[in-house]
Amino acid sequence: MTRLLVHVEGQTEETFVNEVLRDHLLGKGYERVSARLVGNARLRARRGGIRAWSAVREDILGHLHEDRGCVATTFVDYYALPRSGGKAWPGRLEAGLLPHHQKAAKVENALLDDIVCAMDSDFDPRRFVPFVVMHEFEALLFSDCQAFARGICQERLAPEFQAVRDQFETPEHINDSPMTAPSKRVEKLVSGYEKPLLGNLAVLEIGLEPIRKACPHFNAWLTRLDFAAGLFPQSH
Repeated sequence: MTRLLVHVEGQTEETFVNEVLRDHLLGKGYERVSARLVGNARLRARRGGIRAWSAVREDILGHLHEDRGCVATTFVDYYALPRSGGKAWPGRLEAGLLPHHQKAAKVENALLDDIVCAMDSDFDPRRFVPFVVMHEFEALLFSDCQAFARGICQERLAPEFQAVRDQFETPEHINDSPMTAPSKRVEKLVSGYEKPLLGNLAVLEIGLEPIRKACPHFNAWLTRLDFAAGLFPQSH
């Protein structure tokens, strides 16, 4: 049976995989679903931001080489990805110039191309399913603003969350300006917002299906993972 490793950028995403995605994906036929931090999240405040692509790339390549029966994916915020310099992620700089519906694909295709080029000639590219969250994890919380507010015990904020949501076509369109990114909007409304705690309380209350319904790019990624569960049933 196929094994899945999700390379995540922080504790919130790690918990989301373990508490929300895992049961769903095991139900699709995966033998095991694991989350792996692409850097020590506990030290990130000192290090500053997500790791360089060169380092994350080595993690992914190592896992794909070591476990020939696995599918690997990423779960990282588009907003946070370094776009230039030594830490830059493929496609991120160019994606910033594209319309919304092309941004994620630009980065994800560039990541896939880089991994495929580095693997052996017999590598099946279906074993790597890159994903970047548009524009960051907090956008998913706007999939159901009532549940978001209940999850963090701030029901009075539901109308304010909804007012933000109503400005955009989907939660994934909430933009990536340093002043108006999803997390910045949440921080303005929720005093003392702590992403690892409150973000996961909210997402556990919302549940997976409302997120899939409201966020088409997220849904497309999860649909690909659902399908990939049956691709390598005899791998070891």
